[in-house]
Order: sequence, then structure tokens, then C-alpha cells
Amino acid sequence: MPQSEDVTVHQVPYYAQWESPELVPDILAGTCLAAEDPRWEQSGAADPEEYEYWSWRVCGMACLRMALDHWWGVAPPAVTLAEEARAAGAYVRHEDGRLDGLLHVPFAAYARERWGLAAEARSPLPPEELPGLLAEGRLVMLSVHPSIRTLHPQPPRQGGHLVLAVGATPQELLIHNPSGFPDGSQKFAPVPWEDLPRFYAGRGIVLGPHERAAAG
Repeated sequence: MPQSEDVTVHQVPYYAQWESPELVPDILAGTCLAAEDPRWEQSGAADPEEYEYWSWRVCGMACLRMALDHWWGVAPPAVTLAEEARAAGAYVRHEDGRLDGLLHVPFAAYARERWGLAAEARSPLPPEELPGLLAEGRLVMLSVHPSIRTLHPQPPRQGGHLVLAVGATPQELLIHNPSGFPDGSQKFAPVPWEDLPRFYAGRGIVLGPHERAAAG
């Protein structure tokens, strides 16, 4: 995919969408409830039930936390960020519990206005552009299917989950995956370029550092 031999790897801190990254396999397998996560209070949720609800839906907030920690040295709690993003129109929470989002355009506006980031929702966002964006110092939130954590040979669809692209080599894209497994698919997880298209929906949010005056 990339045309150059350049290697870019940004040393971005990692956050899972659950407060205990080591529990992700058990939570996804259903052998442990998210509400049983002993670190749930760190999420900013009011109670374990609220944490259970949001923890399955905050892959985008985990990506934002990584970017904020990388550039600004802060990582606000995931549920706190989610409620802010909801108030900004990036999520729509219905009375029956359904949640629409993360909506990329209002989220990008929220990231700019609240956190002073350069943020642009891009659709389409071709894979060929990712190495150049990363080389420029950007990080990219990508819409992928969650089975990217195991490089599943036949995902049922593309998209539905957000990961953060943090590096690129001529052979592979490196991602921080908020729902990855601690055996190697959480931090700097390699995704060969030839495998990416079957997971990637071709859209994402390009993030960059900016003047922090707007973060307040």
C-alpha cells in the first residue's frame, strides 16, 4: 500500500474502552460483566450499571483519551467525555437505551471546540493517505469492524468500531484498539495493509495538535 519505505510510530499512551484492559477477553466472552470491572469508578460513571452501558460504546472516547494524553498530557474519564460528546450532538441517546453515534462531524467539532485539537471528519478516507497523515504528526480514528482484533478472515461487514492509527510501515498499519486483547492486539497492533480493506469502512477522523486555547 505505502509507496515509500518510511516508518512512522507515535508513542501514544493506550486506553481501552473498559477500565481494566486485562479483562477485555472475559468481558467480550460474557464470562465477566463490565459492571464487575473493579475499576469502573475511574470511568466517571455514576454507578456500575451506567458504566456497563457506556463501556460498550466508548471506543471513540478511548481514542480521544489517547490523543489528549499524547498531546496535552490529560486523559479525562471516558464516561465524562461521552456525556460531553452527547451534549455536543456526537451521540444521540434514546429513551429506550439505543444510542446513535459516534457521529463523526459533530464529534470533530466537539474535539476542536472543547479540546483545541485539529479534527476533521473524512469520508472517504483512502488507506493510501494514512501513512502520509501519520508522517505529518497526525493520529487517525478509523471506522473498522471489531474483529480486526484477530484479523478475522471473513468479517460480516466493515466499520462499527473505532481504533486509533498510531503508526505505519511499508508492510502494516499500527493501531491502538480500545477493544483489543492483551496478547498483542491492544497496543501498536499490526494490521497488514492487504488485510485492512476487509475491516475498514473507508472513513475516519483525522486528529492533530493545535493551539490549546479552546480547551479552557
